[in-house]
Amino acid sequence: MPPLEAWEKVLMSVDALFDIYGSGEQYSAHGRLSCVDCHGGTNEDDMAIAHEGVVRDPSKAEISACADCHYQHVPMQAASLHYTLEGYITVLQARWDPAQIGVIDTVMDNHCASCHASCGQCHVSQPASAGGGLLDEHTFKKTPPMSRTCTGCHGSRIKNEFSGRNEGYPADVHLRSARMACVACHTNDEMHGVGVESNHRYDGDQTPRCENCHVETVEDESNAYHANHVETLSCQTCHSITYKNCYNCHVQQSDEGVPYFDIDDSEMGFYIGLNPIVSEERPYKYVPLRHVPISRESFAFYGEDLLSNFDARPTWTYATPHNIQLQTPQTASCMTCHDSLEWFLTADKVLPDELTANQAVIVETVPEMGGE
Repeated sequence: MPPLEAWEKVLMSVDALFDIYGSGEQYSAHGRLSCVDCHGGTNEDDMAIAHEGVVRDPSKAEISACADCHYQHVPMQAASLHYTLEGYITVLQARWDPAQIGVIDTVMDNHCASCHASCGQCHVSQPASAGGGLLDEHTFKKTPPMSRTCTGCHGSRIKNEFSGRNEGYPADVHLRSARMACVACHTNDEMHGVGVESNHRYDGDQTPRCENCHVETVEDESNAYHANHVETLSCQTCHSITYKNCYNCHVQQSDEGVPYFDIDDSEMGFYIGLNPIVSEERPYKYVPLRHVPISRESFAFYGEDLLSNFDARPTWTYATPHNIQLQTPQTASCMTCHDSLEWFLTADKVLPDELTANQAVIVETVPEMGGE
C-alpha cells in the first residue's frame, strides 16, 4: 500500500458520526461528542486559534479520552504489552550494560516509542508504525480490520506466514480453510491486557491455546502422536512449517538525525530446539525456535559494547509460528525426528559468536523413541 497523502490521513466525513448500521438518522455514541471533547482545542472560526492545544491522539493512556466511557478496558490497556512494549524492555534489559541505561533509554525513545499502540491506533486509525492515517473517515471500528492494524505492525513474519506470502509455503490452515482473522483466537481481553500483568508475551497462561478448540483431538489416545508427545512437544513443533528468521536490526540515524533501522537479510528455516522458558504453563521439552533480530553490534551506532551481557539470553527463542498445517514434514513419520537431527537446532547451525548464548537450546543428540 503506497503512503497516504497528508490530506488523506485526516479526511473526516459527517457520515462517520452516524450509526451507519442503524437507521442512518441516529448519531452514534461517538457522534454525540464534539471534536474538542476528545481532541481539545476550541470551537473558534479561526483555524489557528481553534487548533491551539489540539491533541493528535487523544487515546494515549496518559490522556485517556476513552476512559470516561470505556473504563473497563482503558486502565488495563495502559499496562498492556501493546502499549508499554515491556516485552522489548525485558529481553534487552537482560543483555544491556546497566551502567549505560541512559544511552539505552535514548535508543528506545528514538527507535521503539513509535510502536506504542493506543486505543485509537487500532480502532480509528492505522498504527503510527504502519504509516498512520484514518481507517475509514474517523469511523470507530469495534473490531479492527486485520490487514490495516494487526498485520500493519506484525507484518514481515506473522502476516506473511499466516497469509501464505512466503513463496513456496501455504497459508495457515485457519485462514485458508476457515477464513479466520486474528481476533478469532486473540481475544479483546488479551489485546487490552485485561487480567494480565506481564513482562513478555510468553509470560503466564498460553493465550490462545490450541486445546481451546482442539481438545478432543489433543486428548484422543488413539492418536499415538498426540498420546506420546502432548506433554513434551508444543503443538507448533509438529504442525508448523518453515518460517522467517531475522538475524540483526542495526539502529541508525541519518546525517539529519532521523532514526532508522538497517536490517540484515533474513532466511527461511525450521528449527526444533530445547524449550528456553520451561514452566507450568509451557512444560514442553522441545519447541520451534526462531532467531530474533539481535546481535552484539545492534546498538553500536550509539556506543561500544552496550549489550555487554549479550550471552545472558538466547538469540534462538521460543516461537509460535502462524503457519499451522495438519500435515507437515514432521508428521510424515516417527523417524523424521527420531532418526536424524535435520530438523533440530544443532551447534553447526548457530553462528560461532552466538554459541555461548544458545547453549541451553541447542540439541546435541537425536531423541530416543519412547523417551523424552
